[in-house]
Amino acid sequence: MGDEREETGAPTREYEKLVRDDIPRIIRESGERPVTNVADGEEYRRRLAEKLVEEAEEFAESRDTEELADVCEVVDAIREALGVDDAELDRLRREKRDARGGFGRGIVLERVEPVDGTEFDTDAREQNP
Repeated sequence: MGDEREETGAPTREYEKLVRDDIPRIIRESGERPVTNVADGEEYRRRLAEKLVEEAEEFAESRDTEELADVCEVVDAIREALGVDDAELDRLRREKRDARGGFGRGIVLERVEPVDGTEFDTDAREQNP
């Protein structure tokens, strides 16, 4: 939710975030006036990344499948903005799963310990998990 601020006697809610395309129409239909601009290029891609985090946090908190659908919608918009088709994204997903596994077994990595007192290779440790 946005911050409320008094300007001309009526509260103004500030959001400054990417919203679904029909939100301005919905706001107008509710009797309010949306103030918008259109992000493009790098700003659009940055705002999509921010929206992905926002929606993922909402899903993590609620575990609601509607929030999961929002995450998928943002992922789809990011894919389109990057010019990656569904088949390519699915191929990349499968390749990564084949190389490193999926998440179905619920494995939680607690820590990595050296074997036989050997020192860690810091660069390798940062790249692997």
